[in-house]
Amino acid sequence: MKLVGIDVDGTLVGASGEVPASVWDAAERARAAGIRLVLCSGRPAFGVALDYARRLDATGWHIFQNGASVLDLDSGGSRSTGLFAAARQALIAQSRRTGDVLELYTDRDYATESAVQWAKQHAELLGVPFRPRSFDTLEDAVVRGQWVVGHADVERVVRDAPAELEVAVSSSPLMPDAAFVGMTRAGVNKGTGLRAIAAEYGIDLRDVMYVGDSDNDLSALRIVGHPVAMANASPPVLEAASRVVGHVDDGALAQALQFAIDG
Repeated sequence: MKLVGIDVDGTLVGASGEVPASVWDAAERARAAGIRLVLCSGRPAFGVALDYARRLDATGWHIFQNGASVLDLDSGGSRSTGLFAAARQALIAQSRRTGDVLELYTDRDYATESAVQWAKQHAELLGVPFRPRSFDTLEDAVVRGQWVVGHADVERVVRDAPAELEVAVSSSPLMPDAAFVGMTRAGVNKGTGLRAIAAEYGIDLRDVMYVGDSDNDLSALRIVGHPVAMANASPPVLEAASRVVGHVDDGALAQALQFAIDG
């Protein structure tokens, strides 16, 4: 195997909010074996996620925002894809009408107009200051919208999503009562991001492993030669995987990395 795509919440990071030392040790061994490590997160390219990406590979390509932000940390190169203006405005109007927590993201910034506890808690999870502000203050292209809602509200916000958006639902063990409903331009997902990075490196997808746990990982799991699920994964992810490792809280990502090293 020549490349490993690594999800964050529920894969790299468990309920403790910390990455076990055994996982970082395994990542170092994988890099020494010539394996490219790619962060593949729904999180944005700032705060804690950027720190994780740098530690996995400070000079490589990584996927953020469910594939909407695909960035090269060394050169600053980007393969990002923005939302159409009409979709962005529809999400804003829906948020102001319903009061649900909406976050809009650019490659390097984000805004939420909500001041409720979930919005604050999510800022803490991301590792960024909590400063509610108007969506109109975002200066760069918006690449992703994200709802932070209760699990019972997921079906409703998905149903009301503009047709030109791709929807990916994920969760975090650090916010177990919340669901994260990410919305990117239709056809943009972790799978498209991973395909683009493999092409940049000249690596065949048959030589790629992907490790994940949530439904937003399915687009990547379904295109690689070595799809791996965490034991805590959702049923669809478990079904899509060719191998299942242990629980995230036991640092089982290290098992998957060792499989990649061993070939």
